[in-house]
Amino acid sequence: MNKNIKIGLLGICTLSLLSGCGEKTIPKLDNGEEAIVTIQEDTKISVNELYEAMKENYGLNELITLIDRIILEKEFPNDLEDARESAKTTMEQLEAAYGDDLLATIQAYTGFATLEEYEDYIYISNLENKVLTNYAKEQISEKDIEKYYEDEIKGDIKVSHILFSVNYEDDATSDEKEQAKEEARNKAQEVLDILNETSKDDIATKFSELAKEYSDDESTKDDGGNLGFINTGTLGSSYTELTEEAYKIKDGEYTGIVESELGYHIVLRTESKEKASLDDVRDTIIDDLVAEYTSEHQEAYIKSMQELRQKYDVNIVDDDLNQQYKEYIQNALLELQANSNN
Repeated sequence: MNKNIKIGLLGICTLSLLSGCGEKTIPKLDNGEEAIVTIQEDTKISVNELYEAMKENYGLNELITLIDRIILEKEFPNDLEDARESAKTTMEQLEAAYGDDLLATIQAYTGFATLEEYEDYIYISNLENKVLTNYAKEQISEKDIEKYYEDEIKGDIKVSHILFSVNYEDDATSDEKEQAKEEARNKAQEVLDILNETSKDDIATKFSELAKEYSDDESTKDDGGNLGFINTGTLGSSYTELTEEAYKIKDGEYTGIVESELGYHIVLRTESKEKASLDDVRDTIIDDLVAEYTSEHQEAYIKSMQELRQKYDVNIVDDDLNQQYKEYIQNALLELQANSNN
């Protein structure tokens, strides 16, 4: 059953000295004349004056932060420890990277005043990401999953390659770089010409010989350029072009010259496996589709948190803050829409 959470700014018990809030009561500032600061004998600052000033200047941001912490921790009670540990691990990694400069870096780039505040931000962000993921999963249909399986999931293939690196000094001129590229490509073309003159039955043997003689990939050349069984993404982004071309040919065939950030390649495909069943890769497909959806729908974060607040019947009692919240959601969505159109 959803909980009914009614929150007014400064109603959280962390500021109970102002309102005397109880655990289950709706906070109310009913004594606007009660002074919390006096200046000389005739000047005072009341609770209501402080409340209005805080509400006007940064009340909405603080209010949303307070609301979201409460409902996130209610939504994921079994994941809180993992979220804290993940935040702690992230901070340890940052400390290893930045050392004594970490606090100054965080203050300069994020606006958080302490390491503890930033770690808490990461903790909350981890929970927010769970909301976003769940929201994105709800947008993915069975038809989407089946189409992704049909179009994107492939069986493993076994490939070998011959790499021709483009070598030049760090301070090389543009002309020198172009010359180095031309030399590497010409060498690749020479090897390709040899393969083109080789009988089909002898391709695998000849390819292995040429890899041992010509390849600049020291990790595979002695094994005839063997990269083993691969799939999309197995070898990392540096081999994207190689992988794409390898899937375009059949077992026993080799590619033309393939250019990548590593240089030039000739790729031989030697063996193929059946692709995994849909049930076996369903979770992987969903993860990929979630990442794709959140990347293409920047508004998903706003909408996912908006839905969570609605689930918990969040009711902002203060009319001014309630109006600010509605405008905040509307403006945020409009801004994202404008950015996506540019």
